[in-house]
Amino acid sequence: MPYIPGSSLGGRRVDLGPLSLGTVDDAGTAWHLQELEGWDSAEVRSEHSLRESDHGGWASPVYLGIRPISIGGKVEAADLSALDAAVEQLLAAVALTDTTLVVYEGIPKQVTVRRSGKPLVRLLTDRVAEYSLMVTAADPRRYSTTLQTQSTALPSTTGGLTEPVTLPILISTTTVAGSITLVNEGTIATRPTFTVEGPVTNPTITVQYPDGTVRALLYSSALEAGDQLVIDTDLHSAVLNGTTSRRLYLSGQWAEIPPGTSVEVGWYADTYDAAALLTGTVRSAWM
Repeated sequence: MPYIPGSSLGGRRVDLGPLSLGTVDDAGTAWHLQELEGWDSAEVRSEHSLRESDHGGWASPVYLGIRPISIGGKVEAADLSALDAAVEQLLAAVALTDTTLVVYEGIPKQVTVRRSGKPLVRLLTDRVAEYSLMVTAADPRRYSTTLQTQSTALPSTTGGLTEPVTLPILISTTTVAGSITLVNEGTIATRPTFTVEGPVTNPTITVQYPDGTVRALLYSSALEAGDQLVIDTDLHSAVLNGTTSRRLYLSGQWAEIPPGTSVEVGWYADTYDAAALLTGTVRSAWM
């Protein structure tokens, strides 16, 4: 049957890189999605050691394992030539390198996957083929497709009273708090990325939690004008200008945002410069 390009096939939609499954593409090829296994939950890693001379055992911390995901369905094309092109498009989409897999549900979520098994394509007719793909997300957390991004300059106060004065007087000041708020609406802790732009000397980034506790990261060096330091709290890395590791200069506690929680991120430095900038980015995360 002919399909309308750009239309939905009425079920779940999944994007594997540039390929949209569950829709009809611009060439009129229908990408049916019939199987999505492994999206519901990742495996877990845990151990139990038996108690000596007692009932039960001792439980280790529980961590999520990698997330293998199998994707299956059917492709319907206008003719054999269009089907051949669709198969090549499918094989290219299930890439050997990092690829974003997006599942459109109530809150769209994404993971980063790579091919982890042989793609299986079975030609049924000269217009129809079945496919089965295996990909794996090394990071099992399912992230919001919305990236939160907030920026702030160093804290400062300008304006105020200048003497001598003539009554009546109006005193006005401008305050930059030097803080931002990041939120995790998901069900598992997520880890933000901080970008510091110079000039700034010995910047300290603080993360304050709702219970009042604070985690801080100190970068014990200077950034010149035009320098950019990216601190990834998940990878535990600090990279200057996209090329050079500066992990050696970083000390303190790595921050993460618990599920259903918002945190206040602030910063300060040895000296004030209006051009210095802190940017925090994060995605809410689900198990």
